[in-house]
Amino acid sequence: MALATFGAGCFWGVEYFFREIKGVSHATCGYMGGKDSAITYEEVKTGTTGHAEVVQVEFDENIVSYDDLLDVFWKNHNPTQLNMQGGDIGKYYFLP
Repeated sequence: MALATFGAGCFWGVEYFFREIKGVSHATCGYMGGKDSAITYEEVKTGTTGHAEVVQVEFDENIVSYDDLLDVFWKNHNPTQLNMQGGDIGKYYFLP
């Protein structure tokens, strides 16, 4: 199994799309970066912790390639949308 981590401003939608892909065994939400390893969602939403919401994907490279995962990611994430991703709107939907 291989691992890849994707940051898209908000992890809920990204996690959903990856879980739907054949060959993905796990998609786990979490945080990357920041000043503190013990952080809550409410703290991250303030935009002051330096964390990014990410999804770590465990996948079988014999079934789905990393390039396939990138295709799904870019179809569902628009890095030009400031403070929003899809239907999620707010100042905390950005990558610090």
